[in-house]
Amino acid sequence: MVQEEEVSARGFTVLPAVDVTGGAAVRLSRGVVDSGASWGPPAQVVRAFAGAGAAWVHLVDLDRAYGRGDNDSVIRETIRGAGVEVELSGGVRDAQSLRNALEMGPARVNIATQALADMDFVCGAVRDLGPRAAVCLDVEGERLRARGGGRGGGLWEAIDALNRAGARLLVVTDVHRDGMMAGSNIELLQRVSGATDAGILASGGVDSLDDLRALAAVDGVEGAIVGKALYEGAFTLEEALEAVREARQ
Repeated sequence: MVQEEEVSARGFTVLPAVDVTGGAAVRLSRGVVDSGASWGPPAQVVRAFAGAGAAWVHLVDLDRAYGRGDNDSVIRETIRGAGVEVELSGGVRDAQSLRNALEMGPARVNIATQALADMDFVCGAVRDLGPRAAVCLDVEGERLRARGGGRGGGLWEAIDALNRAGARLLVVTDVHRDGMMAGSNIELLQRVSGATDAGILASGGVDSLDDLRALAAVDGVEGAIVGKALYEGAFTLEEALEAVREARQ
């Protein structure tokens, strides 16, 4: 089995996505839970990915993201027993929600696109937290379109402000491809990479090993968040790790 630590050392990380609502891990299409697509306890799903070689998992509290409650106890338990580094996302849009997320104990917290309505908060957070903070850029065309509503400003203006603040990592999602297995938006990622020195995590649309190899070839892209393709059996995590390892040799 290829260990994810080896892949990360070469500059590309595969992060399996675990989306949580109502205490269960679920599968999504464009942010909407697929009918009947529950995978059971998130802690169990995360441990399975850890056993398959992941060193990072992208864990999302969907209920916080959409303002309909939270899964705090389940998220805390999942992180505590994960056995991998956890990137926590979902509803981190102000100082209080950031404190709450950090208290869960993740290695990294993703600041939501909605938070960009308060750029002073976001820039302060990335300065204070350094590599423990990533900023989500949910993109529609060249505009930001936060899932769950909110910020709709310009992508490039936001990147300029984040560059000045010294942001270390941006999570770039084409919202129309998220959960659709339609292939990654390589052109968008290339353009974002050319506009920042921050590392980029690609999100939304990964559908094949060839797609992962193409992402690994994009300068500045340090990893990919992969969800539905893993759950629907397009490839296994072991196959994904091997593909990006070969692409980065």
